[in-house]
Order: sequence, then structure tokens, then C-alpha cells
Amino acid sequence: MENKASVVNRLLAVKQKSGKSYTEIAEETGLTNVYVGQLLRRQAQLKPSTVPKLRASLPDLTDDLIQEMMSHPMRSYDPEIIREPSIYRFNEAVMHFGESIKDIINEEFGDGIMSAIDFYCSVDKIKGVDGKDRVVVTFDGKYLPHSEMVSESMVSRIKLQ
Repeated sequence: MENKASVVNRLLAVKQKSGKSYTEIAEETGLTNVYVGQLLRRQAQLKPSTVPKLRASLPDLTDDLIQEMMSHPMRSYDPEIIREPSIYRFNEAVMHFGESIKDIINEEFGDGIMSAIDFYCSVDKIKGVDGKDRVVVTFDGKYLPHSEMVSESMVSRIKLQ
């Protein structure tokens, strides 16, 4: 059994050999660029319907890599990654704006959260009004309302007769 880091290194080598960006692969497969990154870093599971499109986009993907990508991933991260400046700044932005974002979600939707499971994410490059490059990160998650924990609705407590 090959470890995750080794598989990720092989997948990223296939991407590098292709000469394609995450966005180019995304356009060819119909996925978001962030999801392509998740697939190649083994943070998401490759679905059977996507295999032909991904093979067409990255023809050097081997059968064993495809099989590995189709297995259940170990979604995790190295806590040391926060030291990488881009990741640190992104984390800092979420921490800085998080309370306001939470307040607005509650104000607009009610008591609940944004799903990170039923979730889409993309990164885009645009020109700002000053002509300088800007990064646009889109989080598109399903709203999940918190539910009141009424014991009579708790299926595991329903007594079978």
C-alpha cells in the first residue's frame, strides 16, 4: 500500500508533465479548479463518471493512480501548512472576517451554517478597478439550519413495539 504523500507526488508529477494549470484541467473536465486540486492532493474522491474526462485531460494518469483516486480519501492536512504564507493569510482573512460572515449568514438565513460537504469552491483572477490583479475565492455551500433537539424526533429513541 503506497502512502498518501507518494501518491500525491505522483499525481502532481502527472499534472506538471501535462503543462496544464488547475484551471485548464477544470475547464476540460467540467470541475472547479479547486476540486481538481483536491483530487490531485487526494482530498476528494474521483467519481466514475469523471474518469473519462480526467483521463482525456491528463493522459499520463495510470490505472493504479485512477484506482487510488477512486478510493475513499483520507481528508487531512499537515498542521505545519499554516506556516506557508498564502495559506496563513487566507486563514487570517477568514479569522478576521469570520464573525461578520457568521452574523450575516444568521441574519440572512437564520440559525445555521454553510456546509463544507455540499460545497463548491473556485479561485479566479480578475483585474481590479485600479488595473491590478485581484484574487477572487468563491465559497458556495449549502445552508444547513441547526435543528432543535426534541427527544420525540430522535430516531434512536423511538421505541419499537
